[in-house]
Amino acid sequence: MASATAALAGCIENDIPYPYIQANFTSISAVGEARPAQIDSADMVVTLFLPEESNIYSVTIDGYTLTPDARIVKGDLGKPLNLSEPYSVTVALYQDYDWTIRASQDIQRFFTVEGQVGGSVIDARTHTVTAQVSRQTSLDAVKVESFKIAPSNAKVSPDISGRTVDFSSPVEVSVDIFGHKEEWTVTVAHAETSLATISVDAWTCVAWVYGEGLAGRHNTFEYRIKGDTEWLSVPDEWVTADGGDFSARITGLTPLTTYETRAVSGESVGETLEFTTGNAAQLPNSDFDHWWLDGKIWCPWAEDGTPFWSTGNKGAATLGQSNSVPTDDTVDGEGQAAMLQSKFVGIGSFGKLAGGNIFVGEYVRTDGTNGIISMGREFTERPTRLEGYMKYKSAPISNASEGYKDWIGRPDTCTVWIALIDSDAPIEVRTNPNDRNLFDENASYVIAYGSVQSGSDVPEYTPFEIDLEYRSTSRVPKYIIVAGSASKYADFFTGGNGSVLYLDDFELKYDY
Repeated sequence: MASATAALAGCIENDIPYPYIQANFTSISAVGEARPAQIDSADMVVTLFLPEESNIYSVTIDGYTLTPDARIVKGDLGKPLNLSEPYSVTVALYQDYDWTIRASQDIQRFFTVEGQVGGSVIDARTHTVTAQVSRQTSLDAVKVESFKIAPSNAKVSPDISGRTVDFSSPVEVSVDIFGHKEEWTVTVAHAETSLATISVDAWTCVAWVYGEGLAGRHNTFEYRIKGDTEWLSVPDEWVTADGGDFSARITGLTPLTTYETRAVSGESVGETLEFTTGNAAQLPNSDFDHWWLDGKIWCPWAEDGTPFWSTGNKGAATLGQSNSVPTDDTVDGEGQAAMLQSKFVGIGSFGKLAGGNIFVGEYVRTDGTNGIISMGREFTERPTRLEGYMKYKSAPISNASEGYKDWIGRPDTCTVWIALIDSDAPIEVRTNPNDRNLFDENASYVIAYGSVQSGSDVPEYTPFEIDLEYRSTSRVPKYIIVAGSASKYADFFTGGNGSVLYLDDFELKYDY
């Protein structure tokens, strides 16, 4: 009988699927970190931010948490980590997930010499430093004005700062940091020209122009519409100099127009570069006039229109009604506005706070009582700020998740924010604590970001401006995200039942 049972068991296929819950780091910190770590659960990468004086070869993890029931099956976070290279960790929960822990050190490096043309190129990966000087400068006697290529607590030999050095051939410099040695090569060469127009980053009403010239000279730019005969001088207050590198922010330009620009220093002029400005694009339905009711789900676009904005209404409606809805209470008494209401949805103690929200993107699906959304729509222009109108009624925080319980009773806070990103796809945001992935304004894919918030009532419609702070003038966005919420921490199911945010008449601006 036993053999028959065994034979039968051998024919039974185990086709019960394992649950799909990604094993994530939900928090992590290191001793002496400069700021909180960045956890990217989409790419499964943890980035630790360390001061330049930290020993990157021996980083101590002083705490971390994982998705409930997950465990580390490869890697040891209980011992100091050598994060001069990425460290691999495998976290298991039903399946194995390979995570990478890496460190980012913002080490200040610089090298300047007398008679320098342009800025120095310092490559920490290849351990090379390169600078150029005018042809009138003798390479066998170059005065080094400043020199720092390693953390301030490193030993550098020879220390050439403030010395006159023979650069007729490259100079080798040794760096010793926490017992680890690096060999650097410092090269100074003659520049082909003492003035150059290097590049232009054309936005819509703004252009960023970059040049190289002799340090200490009056270096500037000129510009004109292509075809005009007269050059316009860039005002001195628009120009920024850093040794021999100099740049200018040219404003007041006309969209979709071709211009010319060139570097100028005394009687010398650099190469003329041509550029064309972008389009002053606006967000569809930015006045929030168009909505339609799909069953009990309010959708912020016309019924026969193309979705651009979305809300968390599909999630809220699983246990209640839409809480982001149109309203006739508008700035000018015409059309409609967005009314975002934070509400506890559920029965008795079963339920959660649903933060009233609206965002550029789409609601993907509901995971239990948690939402999964895709944030971002295609967009390649570079606005300088977002303007609009808001009105707010703050309710005391009535619901809070673990870690925020002591906030109960405090006034709720609303927020509106905007970001331009160049990730390969929109950002998937998941609020499930076991699989959480939230937008991170400090992530590497963020080109520009800005926000406004209020923790008190705004009883009447009030104009707001959000300036976009750019990390790069040359990176071109792939997506734009704009979001507003009546409860800033609604992603953590924390906020006030009854907080209401009204939004109307958004407009992107393209000049300073």
